[in-house]
Amino acid sequence: MPKPQKPTPPPPGAVLVLDAPAIDRVLRRIAHEIIEGNPDLDRLTLVGIPSRGVEIAHRIAAHISQVEGRPVKAGTIDVSMHRDDLHIRQRLSVVEPSHLPGDMEERTIVLVDDVLYSGRTCRAAMDAISSFGRPARIQYAVLIDRGHRELPIRADYVGKNIPTAPGERVHVRLEATDHQPDAVWISREGQDAETRRQGDAETGR
Repeated sequence: MPKPQKPTPPPPGAVLVLDAPAIDRVLRRIAHEIIEGNPDLDRLTLVGIPSRGVEIAHRIAAHISQVEGRPVKAGTIDVSMHRDDLHIRQRLSVVEPSHLPGDMEERTIVLVDDVLYSGRTCRAAMDAISSFGRPARIQYAVLIDRGHRELPIRADYVGKNIPTAPGERVHVRLEATDHQPDAVWISREGQDAETRRQGDAETGR
């Protein structure tokens, strides 16, 4: 499971989109959709993209196991060194070990992430998966799809579509990774800047 991150509350004025019960409902729905789309669950592996995607993948796997009465494999794929935007990213992601249970050949891989935005993270995940083997097919599940795609990538399973403006941000908080109640928020860019200024004042930066 992913290591808890430093708690960072959403900025003042952020709008709550999903609370904990709503997140649980959409993950249960995704679990049922994955079951319907994959009759042979013995060949199914859910693979989370760090960090929140790993937690979401394990939750969906648990829901599937509860419905079907049998375990479903779940793993982790690190995409840090497979991104095509490393040269322009202000902060590099922490490299985390990948863990893929079993052989990838002839399996259906469901990549799982918290937010789908440009599509570049998904592409990096597919590149990372290819270094471990050649799955029969790859599907994609996300908690939030906020639009603004830069690559021709779409999710097969979506918890909630949230149309956003380029200057808005989506904040996903999960108890296991953030030490905060499960929730999804939206904020404007100016609100984020104000939060950073407040944090700098509190820490003396």
